[in-house]
Amino acid sequence: MAQLLRVQNFNVSSDGIGAGEDQSFESPFGLDGAERLFAWAGATASWPNRTEPGGSRGLDDYFTRDFAHNIGAEIMGRNKFGPQRGPWQDHDWRGWWGDEPPFHTPVFVLTHHGRPSFTLSDTTFHFVGGDPVTVLEQAREAAQGKDVRLGGGVTTIRQFLDAGLVDTMHVAVSPVKLGSGLRLWQSPDELLDRYHLEVVPSASGVTHHLFWRR
Repeated sequence: MAQLLRVQNFNVSSDGIGAGEDQSFESPFGLDGAERLFAWAGATASWPNRTEPGGSRGLDDYFTRDFAHNIGAEIMGRNKFGPQRGPWQDHDWRGWWGDEPPFHTPVFVLTHHGRPSFTLSDTTFHFVGGDPVTVLEQAREAAQGKDVRLGGGVTTIRQFLDAGLVDTMHVAVSPVKLGSGLRLWQSPDELLDRYHLEVVPSASGVTHHLFWRR
């Protein structure tokens, strides 16, 4: 069975914006109020960073619960790893994710600047260059037969979409407008020449968009 490249639980505003352009250590998403985009996930019982019992069940919880299912590796852009640009200046800083990253698989970070791989808990970060096809081949080998998750951000997902490599995609659209920033789409209809689409509203106010290849 083919290994899929999957986008899961990616969050955008109602005007298609997934991040801002002014990312920093203090503002990982580069925009004010970014937490509004993923508040639905944090409210679920299966949210991996939950520290107290409780949380919602139902449709939203299904998506957070499914996040790691059959995933053997992740690909992410450098912006998702951290805000540093250009050659690496600080190898002691090891990303946003702390000593227990939520990935539990090999992670391939796209960058033009090499850096030695390192492991935190059960997650190993590799820093790779090359075109999307080459990077996906590396990730699939590391995934050992399981699927590969394309973690984002916006620019990375667009690169792999434009290369025709994404097999399935789940985008959670929150009922907020951000006005400016990095835009995944002007309208999800842009993808309908290549993908089927099912739109499923949730009681939380989020609308889940499910794409799969035609």
